[in-house]
Amino acid sequence: MRYINGGRPTPREVLRDEHLPAWLRWYDRGEAWGFWAAVDRETGAFLGWFHLRPGPDDPHDEPELGYRLRREVWGRGLATEGSRALIDQAFEEFGARRVYATTMAINLGSSRVMEKAGMRFVRLFHGEWPEPIPGDEHGDVEYATTREQWQARRDDPAG
Repeated sequence: MRYINGGRPTPREVLRDEHLPAWLRWYDRGEAWGFWAAVDRETGAFLGWFHLRPGPDDPHDEPELGYRLRREVWGRGLATEGSRALIDQAFEEFGARRVYATTMAINLGSSRVMEKAGMRFVRLFHGEWPEPIPGDEHGDVEYATTREQWQARRDDPAG
C-alpha cells in the first residue's frame, strides 16, 4: 500500500462496510470480472487479493489488473503468478481484448511484475489523486497486453 495511500492501513470498518460489499456486488451481478483472494495453499492464510475488472470508463473487454499482497509475502513471485493466471483467464474465458495495469513510476517492483506477467510499457502519465504520496511527482505508468500479444507469447516455444 506504500504506493497507493502512503502505506497507511485501511481501517477495518472501511474494508467491512465499503470495500467488501462493493467487491461482492461483482458476483451478485454475475460478472466474470471481479476480485480474488490470494491464500496460502498449505495453511489457507490470507495473503492479499487480486482484481480484474474494467474501470468505470473502460470498454467491457479491457479490464484492469490489480493486486495487493501482504508485505511479508513480497518477493516470492506471488504477484507474478496471480497476474499471469488472471491474464490467461481474461483471454481464455472472459473474452478480453486487452488487459492493462498501472502503478506509480517509482514502484519498480510492481512494474517488474507487469513485465514478467507479459505486459509491455504503454505510457507515462500524471494521474490526479486525492492526496499526494511521496514519489507521485514522477507520475504513473501503464502496462498492457493485447489478445494478439498474449497469443504470440503462448505460441512461441522459446516462451
